[in-house]
Amino acid sequence: MRTLFSGEVQVDYGQVYVSSDDIHLLGDSFAGQRAGLCGGAVPGHLFLVTGMHTGCVPITVELHETEPPLGADVWEDIVEVSFRPVSDEVVLAEWGSGVYPLLLTETSYRVRFHCRGMDEARDAVRDVGEPVLDEYLLRFWPSPPAPDRVVKETSRTAAYWHEFAREQPPGPTSEEQAEDERRTREEKEHAELQQEMDAWGGRLPSDRLRDVRDKLRGFKGYPRLVGLDAALVHAIDATGPEDQRALARWAAHRACVAAGLSDIDWVARGLAELDRVEPFSPPLDDSRRLRDAVFSDARVPRSHDGTPGLPQAAALAALFDAAAVDPLKAALDALLAAAVTHDTEYPHLFAEVRRTFPATAIEADLPSSPLCYFEAAGPTRSSSRASPTRS
Repeated sequence: MRTLFSGEVQVDYGQVYVSSDDIHLLGDSFAGQRAGLCGGAVPGHLFLVTGMHTGCVPITVELHETEPPLGADVWEDIVEVSFRPVSDEVVLAEWGSGVYPLLLTETSYRVRFHCRGMDEARDAVRDVGEPVLDEYLLRFWPSPPAPDRVVKETSRTAAYWHEFAREQPPGPTSEEQAEDERRTREEKEHAELQQEMDAWGGRLPSDRLRDVRDKLRGFKGYPRLVGLDAALVHAIDATGPEDQRALARWAAHRACVAAGLSDIDWVARGLAELDRVEPFSPPLDDSRRLRDAVFSDARVPRSHDGTPGLPQAAALAALFDAAAVDPLKAALDALLAAAVTHDTEYPHLFAEVRRTFPATAIEADLPSSPLCYFEAAGPTRSSSRASPTRS
């Protein structure tokens, strides 16, 4: 035998609980029972009734390996219920905020609740240190589920609560509970699917899109590519790796043209290396050298404050994105970066994608007002962006 708790707990309205879940209502806890005093109708929860209305009552909680003796000679009222925790965190909980951990595992227990002095304490208020009026013992031992029962009845208080329990309508049957759980699970799954469909433009993504979803690049102030043209994203996903790789390289070229970088020798060399699937040469092979080149090369277009702007950063991102190992990620990231370089004219870029890569030429699902995505995207970038070339 192990003592899990021994001491005084604060009760309010004659209630204290054992819970591995939330606290539940009185009627629900005794639904379908014949025994009052210990409500075990809600899985993972025991509703313990005391004679004391408000104040401190002594209670001991024990865990036994086998069924313990009744102790009917020293306890006035005894009831039994079955209990199974629904989590590995079980507590003896006061009506207010006090909780006391009980080391119980997620197995099936039989619970015996022993009470004495309930009539003497009925509706009483007791502070710590005042004479004890009622006290309680709660014993657990492993046992298969069984109906609740009244082991011993002596007090008028216990008789009242037994009558109360018998007046409660039975709770749902196991079949009804299973049906409710199934319906709840299906509703949750449906809501999750609908949420996923909404996030991908009204259709579920493929496993490949799910795999790259959290790996895709983003640009502050801009939606993801699926938010700009969901139909195009799904069409790119449906193409093969060779088309995706070709589209990624094409997007990098278009981005560098739009940002006014394509005629700079080290950028042009990088684009050629991308096309030949070769490692990048300096300064593209090192982030520090690249930063120095961007800020020191006067041929790199500047924004109003004299520094390279977002279009140039996006174009270089497209160059590196296009070289990614995963062809689908490469295509989607590079195309988004190219869209950023085209700013509000990105629909023309997407139209050019569909003409250049016929496999992506499906019905587009553009937003009703596509330019609204860019109206609040941050500082003006037109001063540092070369005019996009259209075919």
